[in-house]
Amino acid sequence: MLVKYKRDYQKIAMGFLSFEPDLKVLSNLQSELKLFAEDAGHQLYLYKDADNDFSGVVGIEDGDGYVLVRHLQLAPALRNQETINTVLDELASIVGARRIMGSLETTPLIMRWEEHRREP
Repeated sequence: MLVKYKRDYQKIAMGFLSFEPDLKVLSNLQSELKLFAEDAGHQLYLYKDADNDFSGVVGIEDGDGYVLVRHLQLAPALRNQETINTVLDELASIVGARRIMGSLETTPLIMRWEEHRREP
């Protein structure tokens, strides 16, 4: 289940985002979180697994007819395509008809998810 980010989840979100090499520096991480907290065109969701534990984060940027997945980080034990598919399926239900696209880092994940959706 995806839960919209709020300040109460700041440390949890920081933990997952810090898995990204560019966000290991605290000032970069804080700037990125500030962007998601203050800019309406950017949204951050935390992923809760079947046990209702926070297990990942997905950050999107709104575009015209699409959303760009800027961040998709999961707990190490859940870094598998099945969980990624679940997260992206839930994101698709949130964004409706808008197309889900990926950044340079997330495009391979999005492509595998799209292939999964096309399978009969």
